[in-house]
Amino acid sequence: VGLVSGGGSGHEPLHAGFVGTGMLDVAVAGAVFASPTALQVLEATKAADSGRGVVQIVKNYTGDVLNFRIAGEISGDDAIETEIVLVDDDLATDLGEEDGPGRRGTAATVIVEKLCGAAAEAGASLAEVAAIGRRAASRARTMSLALSAGTHPGDTEPQFTLEDDEVELGVGIHGERGRGRVPFRDADGLVELLVEPLRKELDLRRGEEVLAIVNGLGGTYPLELQLAARALHHHLADAGISIERSLVGSYVTSLDMHGLSITLMPLDDEQRRLWDAAVRTPALTW
Repeated sequence: VGLVSGGGSGHEPLHAGFVGTGMLDVAVAGAVFASPTALQVLEATKAADSGRGVVQIVKNYTGDVLNFRIAGEISGDDAIETEIVLVDDDLATDLGEEDGPGRRGTAATVIVEKLCGAAAEAGASLAEVAAIGRRAASRARTMSLALSAGTHPGDTEPQFTLEDDEVELGVGIHGERGRGRVPFRDADGLVELLVEPLRKELDLRRGEEVLAIVNGLGGTYPLELQLAARALHHHLADAGISIERSLVGSYVTSLDMHGLSITLMPLDDEQRRLWDAAVRTPALTW
């Protein structure tokens, strides 16, 4: 089964950095923060197809969803069977509106691409790979914050400004403003702002095991991410929750935004096995 994902540029290494053994077959990039066209997605789908169908992994943004769906419909003319896996993990945009756009897709995309890639590598069917991706997307949630905004190419000013003692909570990966501003605090305090809503949403309880991603948004130093990861381990350990697998680094960025996101997903045996399966890509290898 082939795997295709993509979206606007400016989020590197997503998606091209995850093309390789055990993850994506093809990544398709639009302009900065803009969806690739349906025809670009169609060509990517054709390139990924080896006769067993193609799973398209799509972050939940209107342009991406529209163009991937159109490409999926057109690909039927070439006898390519497709399944879409929608990633919608951003808790900050969970507004409970049934007719709204829904949650944005952010760093859980890495989890979905990794698990689907491992399943496809093992020979799973189109339906099986898609089901694994949808289940992971349904179980993962993300919260983000920024200490400073990114600057779009060609602009002279960042997308929003903060005072030195302010933090933007709930930002998006296209430079979107958050749900509100809170006073700056130390790493433990900032991580708590992100983790507690995730823990409540996922109903994480003592004794549970999770996969965690501490993700830099583009302008965050590795040392800062390691401090956040340490705070996350301590915070969850105090609640009796074990981080069984984790990533710490910049994987889903927003140009040069100085900020971070935390993604949590309860981990079961099948997902652990798929996560542990060998992967060899520019941005992720084990």
